[in-house]
Amino acid sequence: MQPINAFELAQKQFDGVAQKMGLDPQIAGILRWPLREFRFQIPVRMDNGQIQVFFGFRVQHNDARGPAKGGIRFAANETIDTVRALAMWMTWKCAVADLPLGGGKGGVVVDPTTLSVGEKERLCRGWVDQMWKNIGPRMDVPAPDVGTNAQMMGWMMDEYSKLRGEYVPGVITGKPIGSGGSQGRTEATGFGVIYTVREAMKHLKMDPTRCVAAIQGFGNVAQYAALGFVEILGGKVACVSCWDNKDKRAYTYSHPDGVNPRFLMSITDQYGTIDKEKAHQAGYIIEDGDAWISKEADVLIPAAIEGQINAETMTRISPRVRLVAEGANGPTTLEADEFFKAQGIFVIPDFLCNAGGVTTSYFEQVQNDMNFYWSKEEVLKKLDTKLTQAFHDVLALSVKEGIYMRDAAYMVAIRRVVEAMELRGWV
Repeated sequence: MQPINAFELAQKQFDGVAQKMGLDPQIAGILRWPLREFRFQIPVRMDNGQIQVFFGFRVQHNDARGPAKGGIRFAANETIDTVRALAMWMTWKCAVADLPLGGGKGGVVVDPTTLSVGEKERLCRGWVDQMWKNIGPRMDVPAPDVGTNAQMMGWMMDEYSKLRGEYVPGVITGKPIGSGGSQGRTEATGFGVIYTVREAMKHLKMDPTRCVAAIQGFGNVAQYAALGFVEILGGKVACVSCWDNKDKRAYTYSHPDGVNPRFLMSITDQYGTIDKEKAHQAGYIIEDGDAWISKEADVLIPAAIEGQINAETMTRISPRVRLVAEGANGPTTLEADEFFKAQGIFVIPDFLCNAGGVTTSYFEQVQNDMNFYWSKEEVLKKLDTKLTQAFHDVLALSVKEGIYMRDAAYMVAIRRVVEAMELRGWV
């Protein structure tokens, strides 16, 4: 099967909704492309003394509502099109959550598992060296994403502060707690998925304590989505599926009694790879990576990478599935959307479902500005309130207009962005 071009998917999703909305073609022409793009070299002196050149990106899709906001990915298969798509989705994500932010995304073409700690630090600082004039608390605020973590954000913030000659914690979010990070940020995206799942279940009259979820992924988002599904909703997780960096392939882990998220988290490395031997000893069944999608479950939570539910895989979905919660960005292709509509499967679209991370990043920025920090309980309560409101804004339009949830989410977000562009005199 041909690889999914994430940016083409993002544009097609936007084009379809723009047409349904009757959006002015001139405005649509602006929004279907990023406002600014950066591509640059990052020379890094490796531990062996040689210099290796890495390629980095930053895309600022739209900043009509506020500074661009979005993560930085370190991935071997990173491309400018992936970054463009993710930046575009960040614009809609911030708007649908009603945050005063725009959309951005960054990346470096590298497999971070091949780097030593020192090499990663030098690469992080090198990325900032190339971009520091075009990022900032009032311009563009990066954050962690696939292949990056809180420590790496701490290095980036430190490098920016050195170049600016002052302490600027608000330039980066997702930082360690000890250097301006927010409580609750680690759990935010995964728990945010669960808050929206909870509201969808109320709408669908599903009892979460009688429901089973199948999850793709076991990185940060999937880990806390699994934990939340079990501990917040009282449901059962049939399986998780994750990439194994050692074997360079994915596996699905299931257990007859249901997955114990806390146990699996205890045997998972920083890149989301589960220790197969320890899992096997604990009675886990280890299957092929795509087995997750065909499990008997009520809820599917794709929380890994884009394009995973497509024309090839959608036919394996159990008839039992009633709800799909998109923890990942762009996990569903256009063909799969049509399948969901035909089957009457309720979808919580990605940029609504996984908006918990950017919402808490916004909270982190606010705390950095105040130099006053909230407790984890305060942060998660504010997050729950914000995402619950966002979900019901989208659901209300979906019910009122009789439209698919993804279309409704796009319409809410696009209208907010266009309104900001009009108020600022851009169009």
